[in-house]
Amino acid sequence: MTEGTHGIDRLRGKTSLREILDVATSFEASARDFYTDLIPKVSKRIRYLVEELAAEEQSHYDLFSTLAQRSDLTEQVKAEIERTASDSKFSDCLHVPDLGAQPDDQTVLQYAMGREHAAMMHYGELANTTPAGPIRDLFVYLASEETKHKLDLEKLYYETVHRGGGV
Repeated sequence: MTEGTHGIDRLRGKTSLREILDVATSFEASARDFYTDLIPKVSKRIRYLVEELAAEEQSHYDLFSTLAQRSDLTEQVKAEIERTASDSKFSDCLHVPDLGAQPDDQTVLQYAMGREHAAMMHYGELANTTPAGPIRDLFVYLASEETKHKLDLEKLYYETVHRGGGV
């Protein structure tokens, strides 16, 4: 490997916190829009959950948007950190599936669990690699939030699918 190629490979392994915030903001917006669009299509048994997920994604979007606009963080968002192992899986979640006009509860819950898992892993890894400060604090908070969401979804999934519908 030549020195030039090695340098390019090293740069590909890094990203700025600005880029991370931009992708995370897009992730939250796509999730919000997906869940909002899903509300009238899902069964009444899980509609409340989809409404809650849409509201949560909106609040996460608002947190990222507010943080990205803070002038006191200008230097921190320029910082470069290593790309996380979960980076590509997280980015893949920007593309949401078409679940059809009337998706069944199991399909909705499976998709939501996968999305929450990807977010939980990604924000957790970012919390471990981001320099101390408000952005790291946000990633710690979001990793915890996504973990709670995933656990709630798993419980509901178990009740719905394995117990025959306790919702």
